[in-house]
Amino acid sequence: MALPIVLANLTQPLMSAVDTAVAGHLPGPEYLAGVALGSLLFSFLFWGFGFLRMGTTGLVAQAWGRGDEQALAASVVRALFLAAAIGILLLVLQGPLISLVLGLLGGSASATQQAMEYCAGRIWAAPLALANYVVLGWLLGCQRVRLALALQIFINLVNLAAVLLFVHVFDLGVTGIGAATAVADGAGALAGGFLLWRSHRAAWPKLRMAVLRDAAAMRRLVGINFHIFVRTACLLGSMGWFAHLGATQGDMVLAANALLLNFLTFMAFGLDGFAHAAEALVGSAVGANDDSGLRRAVRLCMGWAFGGALAYALVYLAAGPLIVNTLTDQPALRATARHFLPWLALAPIASVAAYLYDGIFIGATQTRALMQSMLLCGAAFLALSLGLLPLLGNHGLWLSFLAFNALRGLTLHLAAPRTVYRSHRAELAGG
Repeated sequence: MALPIVLANLTQPLMSAVDTAVAGHLPGPEYLAGVALGSLLFSFLFWGFGFLRMGTTGLVAQAWGRGDEQALAASVVRALFLAAAIGILLLVLQGPLISLVLGLLGGSASATQQAMEYCAGRIWAAPLALANYVVLGWLLGCQRVRLALALQIFINLVNLAAVLLFVHVFDLGVTGIGAATAVADGAGALAGGFLLWRSHRAAWPKLRMAVLRDAAAMRRLVGINFHIFVRTACLLGSMGWFAHLGATQGDMVLAANALLLNFLTFMAFGLDGFAHAAEALVGSAVGANDDSGLRRAVRLCMGWAFGGALAYALVYLAAGPLIVNTLTDQPALRATARHFLPWLALAPIASVAAYLYDGIFIGATQTRALMQSMLLCGAAFLALSLGLLPLLGNHGLWLSFLAFNALRGLTLHLAAPRTVYRSHRAELAGG
């Protein structure tokens, strides 16, 4: 089950990589820096609501494990309504939000101008992009991983075709890069909505408003989503702080870090495939009150995830310079990025436990512990980066970020016995 999820996840950062590659071949580092800032802004505006995917996966997986199709369908519909409401709110507030976040990120005037153009092209797909998170969460929770892979491939093919058309045919520049991503999000939402309707045709006529408005289910949904939102906001705040400290070192370092973050993104989405498998398997085991299945799922996902992390490290050691050269043809930018490549070879080993435990805790819907761990580790990253940046420059920034991920894994490992396993034993006793 994990392999199609890994492949599906690996297709997601392709949109960012395509945007980076196209911008990296435009004249001057300010174009790539602008796309980097704009992409990070959408990490705040879209990924900040990643609970729409994660919360949906956990709730759907538990309903699927119980064999309760009505609860499954109701969980998806509630999440879609929430996605639509948030997306519309982002459209209404787009002007001040974009100006505020870009101002906080602190890029140069030329990079910020390019980022504004990127955002102007991409923002209009906000409700559809968030709906895609819900659809992906539903597919993973139901263990329909091949459909998830097919949908992600479709979105990326649309993005590739649109960005080449808008930039190289219509000459829309950075605005065209953002608009292409928006078109891909819209196409993905249409395809996902069709899959959802077709897969649960028998459940939709039976779904009643009273079920959707169930008070206990709503309280649980709000609690899970709040914990994941705070956790994700802290994570994105840490990423924003990373970008800000990179921007203070000039456009060249900012652009080099943007290139290297593609390595980190590919690694994260690949290793998150095992975490998503853990979400589905752990959630299904919790829903079915299967204690042995829970422990077996954790052991298997842990072993495969650490193997995947080692593979990533070896690939980055061997092929890192080639990947950098593929992403940009600017000699100075290539040289700057290669200078910091060793940190990316260490990143998979330092980060894998954090990614996997995220999946385990989300599948068990023990999201409060996730929030608490992230708040602690985010504060540690802030302190470390402020201390190491003056001493080691950009090397200190990367060292701080790897320590942040390693600490996340350690704190969740220590919390698992008293949360995931103890809570599940309590459910077994109560059931």
